[in-house]
Amino acid sequence: MERVSLTGNDAVGTAMAQINPDVVAAFPITPQTELMHKFAEFYADGKVNTELILVESEHSAMSAVVGSAAAGARSMTATSANGFALMWEIVYIAASLRLPIVMPVVNRALSGPINIHCDHSDTMGGRDSGWVQLFSENTQEVYDNVIMAVKIAEHKDILLPVMATFDGFIISHTQEVVELLSDEEVQKFIGKKEMYYPLLDVKNPVTYGPLDLQDYYFEHKRQQVEAMLKVPAVVDEVAKDYAKLTGRKYDFIEIYGPEDAEISLVALGSTAGTAKDVVDKLNDEGKKVNLVKIRMFRPWPHETIVNALKGKKAIGIMDRSDSFGALGGPVFMEIRSSLMGEIKEDITANYIYGLGGRDISAPEIESVYNDLFEIAETGKVKNRKTYLGVRE
Repeated sequence: MERVSLTGNDAVGTAMAQINPDVVAAFPITPQTELMHKFAEFYADGKVNTELILVESEHSAMSAVVGSAAAGARSMTATSANGFALMWEIVYIAASLRLPIVMPVVNRALSGPINIHCDHSDTMGGRDSGWVQLFSENTQEVYDNVIMAVKIAEHKDILLPVMATFDGFIISHTQEVVELLSDEEVQKFIGKKEMYYPLLDVKNPVTYGPLDLQDYYFEHKRQQVEAMLKVPAVVDEVAKDYAKLTGRKYDFIEIYGPEDAEISLVALGSTAGTAKDVVDKLNDEGKKVNLVKIRMFRPWPHETIVNALKGKKAIGIMDRSDSFGALGGPVFMEIRSSLMGEIKEDITANYIYGLGGRDISAPEIESVYNDLFEIAETGKVKNRKTYLGVRE
C-alpha cells in the first residue's frame, strides 16, 4: 500500500479512477467540484477508459448514469446539497429501476439562505429514496467506502444504488494521510461487472421506465424492500473481504470506548472523530462512557443499534440536520423507534448541531456527556431536543 496525503475530494477522485467506471457524468457544485476536477485529471492524462460526460445540470448527471447503468455500464457520478436536490426526481428512479450506480455525496447544507458548508440535510432528505447510505468519519473511510460501494451495489442480490457521503470542507478539503490500494488491487477486489438485464441485450429484451399503475407498482416497491433487507449481509461480506485486503474492518456501526459503559453518545460523519477524543478524556478521568458511530444509515441497522444501546442509563443522539415539525432529527427518530420496547425508561436526548457548517468543539461534546450524566443520575430528561451552540 502507498501512504499519501490527500484531501477527501482527491482521495475519492483517486478511488473513482482506480475503479475506472465505464461512464461518469460530471457537474460541479461546491464543495464537490474538486472531486470531479481530480477525476478529470486522470481522464485527461489517459489513465482511465471512462466515457466522461460533462452535463449541464445535476438532473442531467443522474439521468445520464441511469441510462448508462440500464445499458449495463458501470456508472458513477457525484454531487452535493442543491445538486442532490436538483436530481431528486431521478434519484428515486435510479433506485426504483434497481440500477447499481455509485455516487459520492459531499454533505452540505441546503439553501436557503445560501450556504456552502457542511451539514447532513442533503442526504438525510434522501433517506427514503431507496439508496444505500454509507457515512464516513474521515478521508480513509470515504476512500474505502467508495471502493466497497461498487461491490455492494453490483451484488446480484442487491442491484441498488449506493451513496458514500463525507462532510463538506471538513473532510473534502482537509488533507489527511490515506493508505491507497494499487490500481490492480482495486480492480481485483471489485471484479468485472456482471451484466444483469442490460437494455442493449436485444436477444433478451427488457423494459426500463414503463408506466406501472395499480396492477404492479405495489409489487415492484415490495421488491425494492426485499432487496434492501438483503443489504446488511452483503455489506458485512464485502467488509470482511476488504479487511482481508487492507486490514481495515468496517461494520454497520463502531463502538468506541467500553462496550459496557452506561452512558452512550451516538454520532456520524466527521463529528465522531472529535467525540472520540472526548471519550478518551472522560475515560481517563474515570468516567465510563462510549461513542456509537453509525456508518450505515440506510438500511437502518436496527438490531445492531439495539444491542449497542439497550441497558444504557442515558443516550445522547447527535443530528447535523433537523426534521422540521418532528420530535427530533432523523438519527434521533430512528433510534427512538428502534428502542421502543427495549428500554424501560425513555432516557434519550437529541442534540441538533453544526447546521450550515458551524463548528462542533470538544468542550461542546463534553457538555453533552455532562447532560447525560445528569439524566443517568435522575432518570429524567429535562430537554428532549437541544440546539447545541446556537445563539439564543
